Amino acid sequence: MPNLEYECQLGFPKIRVAGVDEVGRGCIAGPVVAGAVILPAKIDFEAHPWLLEVDDSKKMTELQRSRIAPLIYQWAPAVGIGLASVEEIDQFNIFHASHLALIRAVQALSVSPQKILVDGKFLPKQGFSAPATAVIQGDQKCLSIAAASVVAKVWRDQHMEELHLEYPAYGFSKHKGYPTPAHARALKDAGVSGVHRRSFKTVSALL
Repeated sequence: MPNLEYECQLGFPKIRVAGVDEVGRGCIAGPVVAGAVILPAKIDFEAHPWLLEVDDSKKMTELQRSRIAPLIYQWAPAVGIGLASVEEIDQFNIFHASHLALIRAVQALSVSPQKILVDGKFLPKQGFSAPATAVIQGDQKCLSIAAASVVAKVWRDQHMEELHLEYPAYGFSKHKGYPTPAHARALKDAGVSGVHRRSFKTVSALL
C-alpha cells in the first residue's frame, strides 16, 4: 500500500512535495496523460478514510477511481494534468512524449512544488521546476504518486470516452485505446484514424 516514506525522506511535511505519474504509454491511440498532485501539509487518514483506498490506478476498479478522483481534487492543494498529443508521440517517440506530459502536469499546478517524486526509472533531463526523484513502482509505494496516477487515469479515460463519440467504430469507450483483440479487428475493418499512433507497429503495419 502506498505510504509517505519517500515523501518524508524529502522533507515532507515541511516542504511541498508533488507526486507525478503518467498513463497511456502502452496504448495505440490517444494521448499520453500525466497527473501531478501536491500533498497537503497535514494528512489525516481518520478524517479522510478514502485515502486508504488510493493505490496504483491499475489495481483499482473503474468505480473506485471515479469515486476517489474528485475527492483528490478537493483534498489536494493543487492538481495538474498534462498531456502529449498523438502527433508528439509520433514525432518524439513515446518515451520522450511521456516526459513532456510529466513536465506539463507539473507546470499546470497552481502551487509550485519544492520537491517532485516521479514514477519510474527515468527523469526528464530538463523541464521540472524543482529537484525530482524517480521511484521505481512509485505508484505502489508513494501516496503522492498513487494519487497522481488516479487523476491521470480518470482524466484519460474520460477523454477516450469523448473520442469514442467522434470515432465510434473503434470501441474506445471499452478499451481506452489499448491494443486489445477487438481494437485490432476494428483497426483492420475501419482503417487508421487521426487519433491512432502511427509510429506504433500495430498501427504502422496497416498503413
